[in-house]
Amino acid sequence: MTVFTGHRLARLIADRTGQPALAHDADVVGRVLPFRVGSHAADELIDWSRAPGDPLYRLLVPHRDLLAPADFAAVEQTLRGGDRGRLGLVVDGLRERLDPHPAGRDTEAVRHTYPGTLLVLPDRRRTCPAPCASCSRRPPNTGDPALGPARGGPEAMTARLARHPEITDVVLDGEDPLAMRAAELDAYVSPLLATPQVRTIRIRTRAVIHAPERFLTSTGGAADADDLLRVLERVVAAGRRLSLLVHLTHPRELDPAPTRRAVARILATGAAIRTQAPVLRHVNDDAAVWARMWREQTALGLVPYRMLVERGSGAHRCFGLPLAEVVAVHAEAVRQRVRGLAPVVGGPVMSTELGALAVDGVVRLGQGPAFVLRALKARDPALAGAVAYARFDPAARWWDELTPYGPRDRILIPGEPLTAADVVG
Repeated sequence: MTVFTGHRLARLIADRTGQPALAHDADVVGRVLPFRVGSHAADELIDWSRAPGDPLYRLLVPHRDLLAPADFAAVEQTLRGGDRGRLGLVVDGLRERLDPHPAGRDTEAVRHTYPGTLLVLPDRRRTCPAPCASCSRRPPNTGDPALGPARGGPEAMTARLARHPEITDVVLDGEDPLAMRAAELDAYVSPLLATPQVRTIRIRTRAVIHAPERFLTSTGGAADADDLLRVLERVVAAGRRLSLLVHLTHPRELDPAPTRRAVARILATGAAIRTQAPVLRHVNDDAAVWARMWREQTALGLVPYRMLVERGSGAHRCFGLPLAEVVAVHAEAVRQRVRGLAPVVGGPVMSTELGALAVDGVVRLGQGPAFVLRALKARDPALAGAVAYARFDPAARWWDELTPYGPRDRILIPGEPLTAADVVG
C-alpha cells in the first residue's frame, strides 16, 4: 500500500481536487497534526470531487477547520518566515494544548484499568493505517517520543497476568496491532493461549477498513496474510472468544470489494468483528447514515457494538456535538433500523476518568428533564452498573459539563448538585 504524507499528501490533494488552496491548508495543519493517507483511502474511499465537504475527506485528510483560526494563522505565518526553530516552538505548544486526554493521560504499556481487563500496547511500534482527524490519540503519535506511551512486550503482559488472576479479558491496542507481522502478533497470542484464566482476546484495528490487503494474498497484499489468519484461527480453536474491534465511521467504508473480501476471510476464522465509532459533525451526524451503516454491517456479519461521543475539544472542536444531539441521532437511528436488527448496546458512550459511561436517553423527572447515565465499566468495581441523572443541558458536550440532578447522582457526575430553586423545568 502506498502511503501519502507531508508534501506528497499536499500534491495528492492538489492533483485530485484541483484546488491548490486545500493542499496549502493541509500543509499548514499537517505541521501540527501529521496525517497518513493510504492508497486504499485515496482510491476507494474519498470522493475528491466533493472536497472539502466529502465525509471521508473530512475524516481522513487534514483541513483548515482542525485548527482554530488564530492557531492556523500562527503556523502559516511562521512557515512563511522560514524560522525552523520558531516553527518547532509554535507546533510543540499547539500539540500540547490540543491533547485533551478525556480519560486521563496514562503512559503505562500494560494497563490494568478495569478489574477483569488488561490493556496491552505491543512494543513493536507501528502506525495506524488511517489516522482519523477526530482521533483522540493523534497528539501522542506525532513523532515526539516524549509524548508517546511506552510499549509493552509479551513478558510484561504475562507478568501482569500472573499477578492478577482476576484478569480474564486482554485487549491488544496501540496504533494497530494487526500492522505487525504474523510472527510478531503470535508472540503475544501464544502466551495468552497458554494462560487458562484468559477467556477473551480483543484486538483493536483499523486495517480491516483502511488496509484490507493486510488480509488478502490474491490482491498483492501482505505476504503473510494467510499466516495472520492462522493466528486468529488458533485463538478460536483454543476455545477463546476473539473479537476484532473496528472503527467504522461511515457506511461507504464498507463498499470496496477488497474490504468485503477481507471481512469474509476474517469471519471464516471464527473471529467476530465488532464495530464502533463516534458521532462526528459533517461526517456521520445523521440518523439515516447510522441506520444504513448498522444494516450493512449486519448483512456482512459484523456486530454493531457502540456509538461513541466525541468530546469536541482540542483538535476535535470541529467534530463534537452536544450530548442532546448525539442522543437524538442514536434514538432516531435505532427507530429506523430494519426489523430483526439488534440495536447498539445502550446509548452513546463516553470514555471518562471514572470509566465508560453510556447516555441512555432523556427522561422527565419531577423537577424537569434529565440525561440518564449508566456505568458500563468503572475503575471502581462498586460503580459498575450504577445509574445517575444529570440535568438536561442542550449545550453540554461532555460528562464534566453536566450537573447532577440530586446529591446521589454525584456518584457518576462531578458537578455540584442542584437545589429545587436551581431547576428550570
